[in-house]
Amino acid sequence: MKLTGKAWVFGDNIDTDVIIPARRLNISTAEELAKYVMEDLDPSLAGKIQPGDIFVAGKNFGCGSSREHAPLALKGAGVACVIAESFARIFYRNAINIGLPILESPEAARRIRQGDQVTVDLSTGVITNETTGEQFQSEPYPQFILQIIRAGGLIAKTRQDLLGGAA
Repeated sequence: MKLTGKAWVFGDNIDTDVIIPARRLNISTAEELAKYVMEDLDPSLAGKIQPGDIFVAGKNFGCGSSREHAPLALKGAGVACVIAESFARIFYRNAINIGLPILESPEAARRIRQGDQVTVDLSTGVITNETTGEQFQSEPYPQFILQIIRAGGLIAKTRQDLLGGAA
């Protein structure tokens, strides 16, 4: 399972209020939330993100509240994956629950630059900066997590399991 996209680079401690401002929490759909991703950092960013783009950040991405709005907004905006030095644990689990792949790779997070073309192989954990040719290793997902991501999230995976593999 490979993903390729343009890198959008952010710093440390990007909290859930930065990802999606609290004033937007009355919105419940991913498509609508997507319009406001990172709006307090760059009000025009949501309109620039292309489906398949990859967010890259420093330490503690997704810190703050436990709301699922943040990863849902990223997924709705077309973000294919987030690579960071580290993630807040609740954000990590919320992202997996909705089928948004996230990978921890301190080296990749420090070396990938804004606009670089990046490929992520979720099966092996290999991150390739296509712009520079550099490769980085993150921990590959176990098979059961890959199944959740492929299905589009935990609810979709559970639905598939209950319906005998049919979606």
